[in-house]
Amino acid sequence: MSRYTGPKVKLSRRVGVPIADIPKHTGKELTIPGVHGFRGRRNTEYGVRLNEKQKLRFHYGMQEKQFRKFLTIAKRSKGNTANTMIQLLECRLDNVLRRLGVARSIWACRQLVAHGHVLVNGRKTDVASYRVEPGMTITFKEGIHKVLRENMEQAAGHQIPNWLEFNPAQLTATVKQLPVIEDVPFEVNMNLIIEFYR
Repeated sequence: MSRYTGPKVKLSRRVGVPIADIPKHTGKELTIPGVHGFRGRRNTEYGVRLNEKQKLRFHYGMQEKQFRKFLTIAKRSKGNTANTMIQLLECRLDNVLRRLGVARSIWACRQLVAHGHVLVNGRKTDVASYRVEPGMTITFKEGIHKVLRENMEQAAGHQIPNWLEFNPAQLTATVKQLPVIEDVPFEVNMNLIIEFYR
């Protein structure tokens, strides 16, 4: 399976928003990569929709094929496609860990899950795209607690969204409810993304 292994900051600069909450991504003013940078070219309608889609895809660290699969599931389900899509993306296990602030980036969260340090309802889960649902409890193996506490100290002031309940002393989290579009930490136009795939 192919995956992007190049510089991650370049992705942030390409889409114009920080895709990770670490100083490398948020500290500098984001400019278009390349020697000459932005030359004042006007984006086409296709380009605007593509950029919006890439912004969301890079933020969740997904490949195109998987992102398209999530959109297909959202379209087939009842209710608003945009809300369903956000719920599917936000409820991925690696993203839930990022929202809790136990690791610095989506890639670090994915590594935590892949190495088997995360327990969902008491069972080891090593699939980063595992979908958590309201009422589920997330805990961590004893051996990783020290690292998680260090990460949380580095990310002091991290805001945990309302749809999650976290006990930092016990390192346990509970999913209270499904997230909504407002829980995405940057402005995203879901209608443009849905139009892109028509």
